[in-house]
Amino acid sequence: MTPDIRINADRMHRAFDELAAIGATGDGGVDRPTFSEAHLAARAWFRRQIEQSGLIFRVDGAGNHSAFLPCGPEGGPSILLGSHLDSVPRGGRFDGALGVMAALEILRTVQERDLRLKFNLEAMDFTDEEGTLVGLLGSSALAGRLTQENLREPRGGRDRLLEGMQRAGLTELGMLNSGRPAGSLGGYLELHIEQGKRLERLGRNIGIVSAIVGIWSYRLSYVGRADHAGSTTMQDRRDAALGAAAFTLAARQLLMRDFPDCVVNVGRMEFAPGAFNIVPARVDVSLEFRSPDAAEFEKLNKALLTAAKEQADRYGLGLDTADLGRHDPCPMDSAVQQAMTAACEDLALSYVSLASGAGHDGQSLAGLCPVGMLFVPSVDGASHSPREYTAWPDCVNGANALLQIVLRLAS
Repeated sequence: MTPDIRINADRMHRAFDELAAIGATGDGGVDRPTFSEAHLAARAWFRRQIEQSGLIFRVDGAGNHSAFLPCGPEGGPSILLGSHLDSVPRGGRFDGALGVMAALEILRTVQERDLRLKFNLEAMDFTDEEGTLVGLLGSSALAGRLTQENLREPRGGRDRLLEGMQRAGLTELGMLNSGRPAGSLGGYLELHIEQGKRLERLGRNIGIVSAIVGIWSYRLSYVGRADHAGSTTMQDRRDAALGAAAFTLAARQLLMRDFPDCVVNVGRMEFAPGAFNIVPARVDVSLEFRSPDAAEFEKLNKALLTAAKEQADRYGLGLDTADLGRHDPCPMDSAVQQAMTAACEDLALSYVSLASGAGHDGQSLAGLCPVGMLFVPSVDGASHSPREYTAWPDCVNGANALLQIVLRLAS
């Protein structure tokens, strides 16, 4: 144990600011959707940082980029640290990026001290955590859990996925064969902004994540009939928009009444034919819901699909349902949580245990190795927005806590 070791906060800050300039939107945010020009530029910058630091650069068939530090037994397992450099459209500069920069800084710190550990260390930038194309694509591939079906019907659309893969020089075969060998992972640790207000409201420095919510995505297609919008009476219409709109309201009422610890979102509706003067024949609804509890997750799924069918029947519509994939609720490793508690106490940082309402790459790795996450406060809870902000002292606290956890687990 070496509790006196700290990261180089100024070096991490310089790297963070350089990264934030790539894809900057001019209002404090960044726009780096997966495989966009800005995203690929950020990854090229990350590679230069790795190589200039004397670390080993790695990239796999899923496009996961990482820095490797051989500070443990040759050929031995690695503790992965990291997050992602992709963003949502016009998102914030801290989401994902803070975790990658903290991971890189920890490797630099361990390298400078020439520490010998019982694990090697790897700072990871996972591909498409945000779900522009698939969602948790890189971490699922690394865990050997990416399937052909995931690539055949991705949530972002097959054409967009193929175009992005071509820009990044990736193939389906490479993605499907990117799984790490059994026993090669000693653990996965991630620092992330909270993306909520709990830490700020409680006045705590650190959130020790107890579990990551499950996330389930569907495309619900309400099917009616196209008719003239002026000459077709209201009672004669089979208007697909009515089913979609009624379901959106019913889903909100259902969760607030029966599932208060869960959330549901209708993020997009696509109308066909999509004209002012034509009754909609079809409306595609992008549905996503989340729960931290496995049993409740299953109950919520059945309840929402039942509600969707009820609204279709109510307006005389057909309903096509496409399951776009799920990530199950994921409890964090208890021993890692204990190490996090001890690290926070060593550093005199206040902390609280809480569940993550957002999905993260650790979900993909659960069951393969111990997984743990730390949160730092988000000002006003803002995230996925240029308003996203975390005070730099909080970022440093999180990185130093993560470093101490690594040293506890790997010494």
